[in-house]
Amino acid sequence: MRIPEKDIRWYVVSTQSGRENRIKDYILSRKTSMDLEENIYRVIVAEIEVDVIDKETGLPSGKKRMKNLYPGYVFVEMLMSDEAWFVVRNTPGVTGFIGSSGKGAKPFPVPDDEIEPILKRLGIISQEMYESYNEGDTVRIITGPLEGTEGTIIEFDKETGSLIIESLIFGRPQRIETNFADTEKINE
Repeated sequence: MRIPEKDIRWYVVSTQSGRENRIKDYILSRKTSMDLEENIYRVIVAEIEVDVIDKETGLPSGKKRMKNLYPGYVFVEMLMSDEAWFVVRNTPGVTGFIGSSGKGAKPFPVPDDEIEPILKRLGIISQEMYESYNEGDTVRIITGPLEGTEGTIIEFDKETGSLIIESLIFGRPQRIETNFADTEKINE
């Protein structure tokens, strides 16, 4: 039986800080051992690779390290069911779900427009994300030297993920070529 993708949603699980990767592994292990592959899909810790800064010079040292963007949280893509909810919330190190009032209430999923920028920063892009972007939409650049720059999409190649936005820089309209993964839509 094929599950409608609209029913598979992202949830945020609060965890003991510093143990996110171990808890991710626990959830994945329990998913397999309890035969919940049809309910629990992806489990991620929002980590990115960053340069280590030399304390003496203040410059990049050439070394890299992983930085957790959301310490104390793990993101779980799942089809909410009684069994999946029970397995995740009773995983060692999990302290609860964000968006649940407790008292046996199932949590609310993270809205697509809130999870999308997180997934993009991690390089996780799906075809469905492209569908909500069109020429004329206003976007913000979320990474790189132009981070924070806002503009209007004037060209969008949904096959390559490249887009050109027009933005005011120093009071003049400028065309900026960027990648879909480096932007987020601004809802007006």
